[in-house]
Amino acid sequence: MVSPGAISPTVYNDATDVAGVARLRGTSRRPELWRAQLLFDERGSVSNSFDDSYLKRLEPEFYRGQAYVHWSLTIKDRKQGWLKPIMLYKFRELLTHTMFRYGLCCPIFVLMPDHFHMMWIGILDDADQLPAMKHFRARLNETLAALNFKLQPQAYENVLKDDDRVEDAFHGVCEYIARNPERAGLTDVNGYANYKYSGCIVPGYPELKPFANDFWGRFWRSYSYLRKNGLLRINET
Repeated sequence: MVSPGAISPTVYNDATDVAGVARLRGTSRRPELWRAQLLFDERGSVSNSFDDSYLKRLEPEFYRGQAYVHWSLTIKDRKQGWLKPIMLYKFRELLTHTMFRYGLCCPIFVLMPDHFHMMWIGILDDADQLPAMKHFRARLNETLAALNFKLQPQAYENVLKDDDRVEDAFHGVCEYIARNPERAGLTDVNGYANYKYSGCIVPGYPELKPFANDFWGRFWRSYSYLRKNGLLRINET
């Protein structure tokens, strides 16, 4: 993530148009994504019942290993009122447990009044984002139910292709996600770094801040360390 003042103000109208951000990062090529829509049943599992109105589900291997997936989840009926500071802390808690349990990290998440976005990256070779999402949705729905809210069964995701996982293109996609509050008028132009419902989760690195000037350097060093050494530090002194 670049600092908010480092680029000129830009407004995007299409929620799937990340080309503008790619240009800001020095490339004019629009990042290519595998787009899909998953339907979850009442138990949180991926449902086998799809009709033609849904984007087709990708094969499970697209979500395994070092997959890069932009997840978008919506509150049922676009109902608003769930987004409160206490929910941010609960969201972070549940996401942290999910990242540790399934060997993943989340370099950016953004919570909006009726939906939210997360970028998940696999750390471990046996990471699998489908069961991770099932677990996360179930735990979050338990919390939302106490406030009379619930997630919609549909989850949308963009699975990044190899060419778009290179640093510049990937950083541009994350910046696009971070600017959602700006596009919705919830912050001033280039004020997205001040939005209090954004953040990141990297297992074992709570000090990382997604809008710090040195974030990406520290993130990739931390990610590489976790890839090499795993998530546990039992004998570390």
